[in-house]
Amino acid sequence: MTSLRRRTLFMVMFLLSLGTLSIALYNYLDSSHEVAEIYDAHLAQNARLLQGVMRMPLPGGDRQALYRAFEEALSHTGPQRVGHPYESKLAFQVWSTGGESLVRSASAPPFSAPPRTPGLFNLTAGGHGWRGILLPDEQQGLLIWVGERNDVRQDLVQRIVHHTLGPILIASVALAALVWWAIGWGLRPLQNMARVIRARHAESLEPLQLVPLPRELEPMQAAINRLLSQIDALLQREHRFIADAAHEMRTPLAVLRLHAQNALQAGDDETRSQALQFLIGGVDRLSRVVNQLLTMARVEPQLALQDWPEIDLEAQVRSSLAELTPWVLGKGLEMELEVAPADYRACVDGGAIDIALQNLVSNAAQFSPAGGEIRVRLQRADGNFLLSVEDHGPGIDEQQAGRLFERFYSQGNPQGAGLGLAIVDMIARRLGGRIDLRNRGEGGLCALLQLPAPEQQP
Repeated sequence: MTSLRRRTLFMVMFLLSLGTLSIALYNYLDSSHEVAEIYDAHLAQNARLLQGVMRMPLPGGDRQALYRAFEEALSHTGPQRVGHPYESKLAFQVWSTGGESLVRSASAPPFSAPPRTPGLFNLTAGGHGWRGILLPDEQQGLLIWVGERNDVRQDLVQRIVHHTLGPILIASVALAALVWWAIGWGLRPLQNMARVIRARHAESLEPLQLVPLPRELEPMQAAINRLLSQIDALLQREHRFIADAAHEMRTPLAVLRLHAQNALQAGDDETRSQALQFLIGGVDRLSRVVNQLLTMARVEPQLALQDWPEIDLEAQVRSSLAELTPWVLGKGLEMELEVAPADYRACVDGGAIDIALQNLVSNAAQFSPAGGEIRVRLQRADGNFLLSVEDHGPGIDEQQAGRLFERFYSQGNPQGAGLGLAIVDMIARRLGGRIDLRNRGEGGLCALLQLPAPEQQP
């Protein structure tokens, strides 16, 4: 069932019907019990009245005249007479203690022998079930039985149930229509939201601002706005990646084409070899640009998740430097790691730390002289993790320090992509930290990455 309205209506009507049937069953059982009690009381009362009549003193003790009066009065009962149709379903009979039938109503069932159990009891006679009471009168030597057919009681109970369920069934149909309308009225804000969303252009990613908005739909609107924000950020990253790639690759591709044409048009081997060397250098630089762009495109959405497991930052740094050591040694450089004793456990993106450290070490290696040394330090101070990479290169122009974190800006390295420090800056900001560059007094550059550290337990 895909319709919320039908789903809710089905559940409401199911519960309402279940409750109605439960009430009806209770009413039926309760009505049957109460009707039985009332009828039993009437039977007992009629038996007592009949006993009183039988005890009336008669002139000369002529009871036969009394019996004839009973029979004459009972002969006028029936549907064509003044009375009630149920008269024929009520009966009585009187016996002497010797078993002789003294008087009986025409509707009384045939008895082969008078009953002997006093009180209320059920019996079957004449093809009908009867409920009666036997009242012995020892003073007069009589057995008085008064009874009625069970179908009289069942008819009354059925009438009560029909009179109760009939209006309930009619009201249930009307109630279902009202509930259907009420559910539709309650879901109207949701329909309005759906209509607004359907009417929006595919490129419209502005947040929804539906006013007034029911409290139950506020989380839905917030979730949709959060999703729209994420989609907008994703599209912006894609547009930025495409723009950056197009901007940075246009010129290198043109240069590569020029070098290829020079190689084809070279008149001697030396000129051709020189053109091919330029071509290889251009391909290497373009490869670095592509790799850095892909790295940035991969890291940026991962940093937005901010749901990282706890890692040991010291172990992460050692692992990253172990991978970089062969490459650094191949460039004729030395690399040293210094770690101050501290607790370096934190919830941080280990992969992003690897990428940031690789870029910082790569930058230090590019500007370090042959035989130089790269020193990496890790310490904890003032509630921060401090990861620094120091080299013995020429340092930076402090007036241009602010631009070094711009994309595609490279100082003193024509073969660089100009994205390494931009990636490190993006990682630092997403991790809640910062990256600082400063010239060392003894020469060279120090790149300091600061990351917030968790509070230490006492």
